[in-house]
Amino acid sequence: MEKTKRRPRILIIYTGGTIGMIEDPETRTLRPFNFNHLIDNVPKVKMLDYDIEHMQFDPPIDSSNVTHAHWQQIATQIGKNYNDFDGFVVLHGTDTMAYTASALSFMLEHLRKPVIITGSQLPIGEVRTDGEENLITALQIAAAVDPVNGEPMVQEVALLFANYLWRGNRSTKMSADNFNAFKSNNYPPLARIGLSIQFNNDALWRVYDKTPLKVHLGLNSDVIVVYVTPGMTEHSLRQQLETPGVKGVVLKTYGAGNAPSCEWFNRPIKEAIDRGIVVLNVTQCANGAVSQRRYFTGDCLARCGVISGHDITTEAALTKMMFLFGTGLSAKQVSNCLLRPICGEMTI
Repeated sequence: MEKTKRRPRILIIYTGGTIGMIEDPETRTLRPFNFNHLIDNVPKVKMLDYDIEHMQFDPPIDSSNVTHAHWQQIATQIGKNYNDFDGFVVLHGTDTMAYTASALSFMLEHLRKPVIITGSQLPIGEVRTDGEENLITALQIAAAVDPVNGEPMVQEVALLFANYLWRGNRSTKMSADNFNAFKSNNYPPLARIGLSIQFNNDALWRVYDKTPLKVHLGLNSDVIVVYVTPGMTEHSLRQQLETPGVKGVVLKTYGAGNAPSCEWFNRPIKEAIDRGIVVLNVTQCANGAVSQRRYFTGDCLARCGVISGHDITTEAALTKMMFLFGTGLSAKQVSNCLLRPICGEMTI
């Protein structure tokens, strides 16, 4: 007798964002609305032969208001429901989506199931919305299994938008008005979405041991981003580096990791590192990587003790430092951990 195929069980976590927004009749601005409004506008969800459940933030939020507490809330729900579902879809606003995707990739250690983050550029109730297709595709990817071994096709935190599935901690929002709003500039897509979903098997993350999922909720937000610009002064640099309580700095430099070689610039950075602040060098360029020893200006930073971020994104750099400090590691231990990838967030 033929076995009855089990229906995939998917949990949707609705945080808010444009996908579920409606227009306020008084102000004409968009504001988050509840999950029922969203599902009522996507009747095709019922055509999927899946068991779908959901939970939502109360109240739903605009992603510009996201904090590390919301990442903890999402990670907690995934941890609580991990054994009961085959995959998870997180509906999220686009503005901070790449930050959330990056943070969750570090917080969900030994993840072996899909966590697909998606949203839309237009509200789900509008005629031309991209939200319907993004939601349906995200659910299909969350339910997809390898035809050979029956394991989930995606076993990591991934970001689905329009025609591409990206690794979450490699993605960046590149456009405020295109449907293909996200890109991974230094890592290939995990899948291309056209008439079918074509997975890029060589790019997919795999954890080969059977260690159970470990959810890390400790995050330390005492990390800042310092953007190097022409005309920056020693005073403005010091003000940022001497912010009370700062433990880590993501230093956004030019090109291959270059910054002014002047004494006034390097001295405050060396002093900050000597005080125990961890400084990570990340390029301002959309493509490419930091190579601190390539030019004299970058080598000056390396000799000060600045760590190369290689091709890591700003979003992943910031959340990785928050995660590492949140585990209680010392500055030296955090520095050592930043030298190597944890879950595919950079290439050495």
